[in-house]
Amino acid sequence: MKAGAARTQSDRMIRSVLICWVLFIASSGGKPTERKTKVHQEEPLSQLQHDDDKNFDYDHEAFLGQDEAKTFDQLSPDESKRRLSIIVDKIDSNKDDSVSEEELKLWIKNVQNRHMFENVEHQWNEFDLNKDGLISWEEYRNVTYGSYLDGPLTETEYNYTHMMARDERRFKVADRNGDMSADRQEFMAFLHPENHDYMKDVVVQETMEDIDKNGDGFIDLKEYIGDMFTADNGAEEPEWVATERQQFSEFRDKNRDGKMDREETLDWILPADYDHAIAEAKHLLYESDTNKDGKLTKEEILTKFDLFVGSQVTNYGEALLRHDEF
Repeated sequence: MKAGAARTQSDRMIRSVLICWVLFIASSGGKPTERKTKVHQEEPLSQLQHDDDKNFDYDHEAFLGQDEAKTFDQLSPDESKRRLSIIVDKIDSNKDDSVSEEELKLWIKNVQNRHMFENVEHQWNEFDLNKDGLISWEEYRNVTYGSYLDGPLTETEYNYTHMMARDERRFKVADRNGDMSADRQEFMAFLHPENHDYMKDVVVQETMEDIDKNGDGFIDLKEYIGDMFTADNGAEEPEWVATERQQFSEFRDKNRDGKMDREETLDWILPADYDHAIAEAKHLLYESDTNKDGKLTKEEILTKFDLFVGSQVTNYGEALLRHDEF
């Protein structure tokens, strides 16, 4: 196994997205039709296709959390409705016996954020070496790059010095009070910069550094396509590449100068005109609002319980309720 791939899973998760991208390409076997993901992108509510004609799996993951919705508890429809009823009470924050689009949006966002919080908690003890409730840059650097710092290799596939400099730069941006130590909120911003507004500049900077191969401060069409697709041995381009070329010309390159600047890159990787949680809240409301009054009663939600949780409820539904009894 290559040196970079041999590092622990937690190290890879918190390393700069660059190393994740490199490892992905290495593991893909260089398939010429492999579509790479963007360097940074907002974490989706679900990796599944949203197609209600086939199933409601996307909605279940968006409503309950994608990791925890993979395996449903085997419950009868009546038991599922009973537990969903308790969840609805939690969503109804103003206790007016109805769920508004805003309350549904906030719930979905909290589900998404909980995934990030759990990611932070999962790694916290590994990096908070002195157990002071903070993770200093020194602690993070020593855990992540300790073996390299102790005796760097003369020849290595990955430029750890460059990665460490990038991580330090991102750490400093996430560290809002400038004490070179991260609390849990700051560490979450460090691990998930694409989900925090004040991290947008560093997200764009890292993206451009990784894609802008000629270093001119822009992303041209060749670099844009090259980030997602590399043809090996003259292989024919898949159809989606032509679509991406059109997307670049018609939507990415807004000023039609043949390249994307920082602002256009930001619009590409973190579009301001689309919010997954808002879109899903609107969808659930539209599908369940029988009387079309713009809000959902508990009865309307339970009538469409298969849309929200199916005939089962995941363990995550229980986790969201903390220690409350069903």
